[in-house]
Amino acid sequence: MDLIALIAENAPWAWIILGLALLALELLVPGVFMVWLGGAAILTGLTVLQVGIGWPLQWGLFGVLSLALVAGWLAYSRYRDANAPQGTEPQLNARTTRLLGRESVLIEPISDGVGRIRVDDTVWRVSGPELPEGTTVRITGARGAVLEVEPVR
Repeated sequence: MDLIALIAENAPWAWIILGLALLALELLVPGVFMVWLGGAAILTGLTVLQVGIGWPLQWGLFGVLSLALVAGWLAYSRYRDANAPQGTEPQLNARTTRLLGRESVLIEPISDGVGRIRVDDTVWRVSGPELPEGTTVRITGARGAVLEVEPVR
C-alpha cells in the first residue's frame, strides 16, 4: 500500500501523530516554538476527525492555527513581561553596581593602575591612580569585575 494513500485515508490520525511528534521534538529543541505547531497539528487532526475536509483545507487550517497560536503566545508573553512586578532588589545580580559610592581601604597599593580592596568579605581588584596601601578610596565605577576607584579627600 502506498504511504501517501495510507496517510490520506487516516488524515485525522496523521495530523494528531504529527502534532505529538512536534511536541516530542520540543523536548529536544528549546525555544517553545514546536509546542504551538504541535498544538496546531493536533487541533487540525481533531477538526478533521469531526468534520471531514479535504487536504487543501486541512493545510490551510493548520497554517491559520499555527499563526494564531504563535501570535497569541507572542502577544501574551509581551503582555506578561510588560506587566511583571518589579523586584524589591533591582540590582540583585549586579554586584558591582551595588558597590558604587562605597568607601574602602586599599589592602594592596595601586601600582601600574591595579590594586586590591576588601569590601565586606570579598577582595576586589581595583583600577585607579597610583595610591599607597591603607589609602581610603571610593568606588566610582566598574569594568567587568574590576572596580574603578578614586581617593577620598
